[in-house]
Amino acid sequence: MAVDIILFMLMIIQWIILVYLAFGTLYIFVFATASLFHYQPGKAGKEDLNRIAVMIPGYKEDAVILEVAKDAFQQNYPKEKYEVIVIADSFQPQTIEKLKELPIKVIEVSFEQSTKSKALNKTMSLIPDDLFDLVVILDADNLMEQDFLTRINDAYNSGYIAIQGHRIAKNTNTSFAVLDAVSEEINNSIFRKGHRRLGFSSSLIGSGMAFDYPFFKTLMLSVKAVGGFDKEIELKMLKKGVKIEYLDYAMVYDEKVQKEEVFVRQRRRWLSAQIHYAAFFGDAIQTFFTKWNIDYLDKAGQMLLPPRILLIGLLPLFTLLSIFVNPMIYTIVWTGLLTMLIFTFLFAIPRKFYNGQTLVAILSIPRGIFLMLISLISTKGANKKFIHTEHTSSTGT
Repeated sequence: MAVDIILFMLMIIQWIILVYLAFGTLYIFVFATASLFHYQPGKAGKEDLNRIAVMIPGYKEDAVILEVAKDAFQQNYPKEKYEVIVIADSFQPQTIEKLKELPIKVIEVSFEQSTKSKALNKTMSLIPDDLFDLVVILDADNLMEQDFLTRINDAYNSGYIAIQGHRIAKNTNTSFAVLDAVSEEINNSIFRKGHRRLGFSSSLIGSGMAFDYPFFKTLMLSVKAVGGFDKEIELKMLKKGVKIEYLDYAMVYDEKVQKEEVFVRQRRRWLSAQIHYAAFFGDAIQTFFTKWNIDYLDKAGQMLLPPRILLIGLLPLFTLLSIFVNPMIYTIVWTGLLTMLIFTFLFAIPRKFYNGQTLVAILSIPRGIFLMLISLISTKGANKKFIHTEHTSSTGT
């Protein structure tokens, strides 16, 4: 009798795990499949050259900020129509001096607890409301393609007040950098291109994004996020019914993590933010049934998805175990989910990553899964304090 009860409880646990992993796998499979089809953003209805503020908040980013600031001023957009603004938090005095020699604006900020939202709010409080039409947010390691602002301006002229560019890796010099680069492109395929192809809003990343300046300034006054500020503003915008555009050909290069300890800190911050903002799901359900706001519900639902690296680890494990302990029907279901996951990655990963370097990086996945488990265990409180990701190079290899 006791054995029967134990077996019954194990079967219930298996069903709970199966349903949760099936939800996550089916979700990403649908949008990865949609990403295979071409998405063309709407054409601009006017040809205005809007005034753009390029804001680059940075915390102790002395190693990369100078080259990034110089690069940001090399856009093919009319120089008189945009201004580069470096928001310097805890920079070295000599770095500040060199920055002030460039044709950019430098705003120094200091906080007891530094966050990107505080830095942006402080900066915008010092700028007249009518000085800019658009604001572009970069990280202190980001390099823009020279036509980035032009493409952003075209999307803004099409009527979009929130736009996400295509953030892409600028370095793949270690196995963890390759995995991080591949992960970024999977996100681009599933949560941005695939979403827009099916009519949903694009997901934000945290940099390489642009907004209507007055709208963003007002929105940010209510943002208090310590970590994951992009998730908070995205949820707030979607609740208001704002559609977020994605520009697949507006490129911003971003440094990928090169060391495992940085990988752990970064994933810890991301997971903590995801867990924190999962609390929006109840409100999203209510908003869906009162205002039919599918974008808000979709985004809140993303906060409940299992991390992909756990899918990579758990689906093969449960499929293998099922062969030995389950009736055939369960094994078929587990095998089906594993197959769907494999096709999801085949659809979402750009062909340029189908090479020997990626194959070597794949060998680091077990280590990545282990580090992800560490991140899951240590997420408590991570969203209540600033976790800085150090950048070591601006160009990478």
